[in-house]
Amino acid sequence: MTLPPPRSWLFVPADSEKKIGKAVQGDADAIIFDLEDSVAPDRKAEARAILKELSRESGPRWWIRVNPIDSEYHRDDLKLFAKSDFEGVVLPKAESGEDIRHLGYSTGGIPVHAIVTETPASLFGLMSYADDSFPLVAMSWGAEDLSAALGASSKSDENGELSFTYKMARSFCLAGAVHAGAQPVDGVFTDVKDHDGLAAEARAAAREGFTGKLAIHPAQVAIINDAFTPSDEEVAQAQAIVDAFAAEAGAGVLMVDGKMVDLPHLKQAERLLVRANREA
Repeated sequence: MTLPPPRSWLFVPADSEKKIGKAVQGDADAIIFDLEDSVAPDRKAEARAILKELSRESGPRWWIRVNPIDSEYHRDDLKLFAKSDFEGVVLPKAESGEDIRHLGYSTGGIPVHAIVTETPASLFGLMSYADDSFPLVAMSWGAEDLSAALGASSKSDENGELSFTYKMARSFCLAGAVHAGAQPVDGVFTDVKDHDGLAAEARAAAREGFTGKLAIHPAQVAIINDAFTPSDEEVAQAQAIVDAFAAEAGAGVLMVDGKMVDLPHLKQAERLLVRANREA
């Protein structure tokens, strides 16, 4: 059975054993042990030492957000992938597919989740990730670093919604990820106490085509998982479409439950069944 993409990707500071302990026992689909923004420079060596001692038996899938490629800490971060417990690397401030190629060579092809909108230059490289030789499996976006790089006083408008520039970056990430055949992952929701706001944003992201979302607090995980879990009705509809096309091999258009469906509907149905952890 094809392993479904993670719905929730939970960031955890890699230098906090207490937070790590709570996360590995939690319900996130994937944990991102963060060696970048949440770890001070004088704590990075200690954080790597903590990760070296971890041993995974079950539970969430383990990823590491390393420091950017041009960082002085990057090479030492990559040494952690000698351990098989870590499924892949989260690369911050990725600017083009060349960064993925470089990382693939450096690690021997470890799966990469790239954060692709954190610099001004990155917005112009989102078509460059579509290469079957890249170990790219997911792409997500971030507004905080981008707004800082652009010199913005806020990433939001007077109504509290994302300003146009950041909505554009989000849309570019979605389109770029789908074009590259990678999982599109929505960015963080920073107000950890606003559960209703998170639920609304996550459901909207799922409708648009994102299949997962970054989390910054364990309390956000269940809300995200719920938003990106196909309902029983959706699964039944998708299975009916897949079964109908299987029964009439070569057909381009069919009637299913009184509705006309075609090959794009079949592709959507197959993807939904994978997300629901069922074989198409």
